[in-house]
Amino acid sequence: MLRWLLRRRIAAFERTWNYDAGYINDVIDADPRALMTFMKAIAVGKYRKDVPLAPHYAAKIAGVMAEDCGPCTQLAIDMAERDGVEPGILRAIVARDIAGMPYEVALALRFAEATLRHALEADDLREEVVRQWGKRGLISLAYAITAARLFPTLKYALGHGQSCARLKIGGETRPVLRQLSEAA
Repeated sequence: MLRWLLRRRIAAFERTWNYDAGYINDVIDADPRALMTFMKAIAVGKYRKDVPLAPHYAAKIAGVMAEDCGPCTQLAIDMAERDGVEPGILRAIVARDIAGMPYEVALALRFAEATLRHALEADDLREEVVRQWGKRGLISLAYAITAARLFPTLKYALGHGQSCARLKIGGETRPVLRQLSEAA
């Protein structure tokens, strides 16, 4: 019964987002409770306090792009669009066009990328994040980065990873720049 219920929920998710979640069905086949445990772990990504939506998505997209540049990244973009993030901002995030995005979005993106690279400039950016949004904002971005990496990592570990693809943002197709920028 639990497998049936989980499969229905995953099928609805796939239809809603035009996303292949076959790797999740593999988890359900092996152990439905394993999926329930995983879902608890990814719930941290829903925590968003004191950070505007677009910077929060910038951190999420940086996190997912560190692990994937195909369907999982497209899913994050689609979710951001549906939540109201402007396509121009999303295109700038994916292209890492710092000049083409608002300051707050650039701050979140630069912080996320520096954090993912374990770069020294993350310390200064972290201080700026706390000045801008406080400790809860910092935690929100940290959780967004962390949670965004979970699905693509699981997907690749289970053998369902896909090669990089072009991304569709606001009806336009864009190339993927997967490598984290060194000059963030």
